[in-house]
Amino acid sequence: MARAALWLIQVVGEGKIFTVAKLREAFPDVAQIDRRMRGLRDYGWEISTAREDPELLPEERRFATRGKDVWVPGQAKSPSHKASITNAQRAKVLQADGYLCRTCGIAAGEAYEDGVAQAVLNVARRQVTLTDGSITHQLVTECQRCGRGTVDRSVYLPDVLSRIESLAPLERSVLSGWVESDQRTYSSLEVLWGMYRTLPENARQTVADALDNGADD
Repeated sequence: MARAALWLIQVVGEGKIFTVAKLREAFPDVAQIDRRMRGLRDYGWEISTAREDPELLPEERRFATRGKDVWVPGQAKSPSHKASITNAQRAKVLQADGYLCRTCGIAAGEAYEDGVAQAVLNVARRQVTLTDGSITHQLVTECQRCGRGTVDRSVYLPDVLSRIESLAPLERSVLSGWVESDQRTYSSLEVLWGMYRTLPENARQTVADALDNGADD
């Protein structure tokens, strides 16, 4: 991992693009060098794939941001939030989360929309800032695909609570119902809006014209 970090800095350059093939060519003696490089993300390194950066091809990666100097003694120790999770903890979290990914909502074994693969669920630790300002890492169910992403999913709880306080009574009541059932219910109007947003431009215009005609009536 340290060698991969130095290669990124000295050969690729921050903000630049490289391919997995070039990475493997640079480290022919290291098995699974791409997996070892992904480990840098635990130390603040951002390495984007086509999922996070639409400008990239599937085989390309972008060295977005460097993190800790993992080649320095003491810097590459496993983060405390990476401590192993027991089987009992894993089973409890999966059950509490309804065996659904808390990032994208996919269920175990369910196929992704692109049909490329089926979801495999893991249990990860998510950083949460509490109301007293302290930071903790709480267990959450996450699929492998979401876990490989570089998007920051840390939670700032005071901001969530502040937004709740600013809700109107009716909005608060609706949100309370969603929280109680752990599921958002959609009105027929919201369902129609979702359907409209999926339509091509010409079809959307047809819907807009129909609405205008209805208003004239």
